[in-house]
Amino acid sequence: MVTKAPIRPRRSVLYMPGSNARALEKARTLDVDALILDLEDAVAPDAKDTARDQVREAVGSGGYGHRELVIRVNGFSTPWGAEDLDMAIAARPDAILLPKVSSPADLDRVAHRLNAARVPGTTRIWAMMETPLAMLNAGAIAAAAANPETRLDCFVMGTNDLAKETRAALVPGRAPMRAWLATCVAAARAYGIDIIDGVWNHLDDDEGFATECREGVEAGMDGKTLIHPRQIAPCNAAFTPAADDIAWARRIIAEFERPENAARGAIQVDGRMVERLHAEMGARLVAIADALAARDM
Repeated sequence: MVTKAPIRPRRSVLYMPGSNARALEKARTLDVDALILDLEDAVAPDAKDTARDQVREAVGSGGYGHRELVIRVNGFSTPWGAEDLDMAIAARPDAILLPKVSSPADLDRVAHRLNAARVPGTTRIWAMMETPLAMLNAGAIAAAAANPETRLDCFVMGTNDLAKETRAALVPGRAPMRAWLATCVAAARAYGIDIIDGVWNHLDDDEGFATECREGVEAGMDGKTLIHPRQIAPCNAAFTPAADDIAWARRIIAEFERPENAARGAIQVDGRMVERLHAEMGARLVAIADALAARDM
């Protein structure tokens, strides 16, 4: 039976090249929420086989603690895609990240393989949103999550590839991409999946990175993909729920749980009118906060 995985913090999602054994080992010690063990863009063609073997070994040997392990495979039109998927199915990571998803059919092919192999439902599918067709079909792609058999759990914005495919400029504030980012956020929220923002390419621009993290939070992203460990701490800080927000969420939830408020859609809390939808929004915030607190126990 395929079941949806519990809520997990996905503030910081770090790409790690599968061809770099030292990096895969170091990743076990990093304060990151998720690791994308990459077989695609970060790996040169002559290192693909080595990367596949090293990622298989890394996932199989474990030791990554709370860190969500995601294997990004090569596309099926490439010489490596089929073997990558076979390995990922056998390895059973937390998720398999599919590049250049442009339609629900791209998800169905992999989901069918996972289900036929009786891989537990805890292995999810993540989708790279990085093509013009993905932007046009974002709603249909996200809608695949309504079928539990599809296992779709998360969008990952591939802003570099999207810039290449559309010829849109990658500029501070990302004005040329805002409509696409917002479309993908809306699609993700409509069907209850997470969405992770694209990477920041300039390692020497800490201020720019912090600004883009803040913009991602404001846009509704759940976290951000990273290309270097030095980006982890500021990213976590940006996407960690504020203590005051968590306290307020708990207060609202508690008030709606009172018997006298069980049938009410709106109530007054500390002089402010709040609706039941605020309690539902707060429940996710509290779940993320509780998951983070549990790591420190």
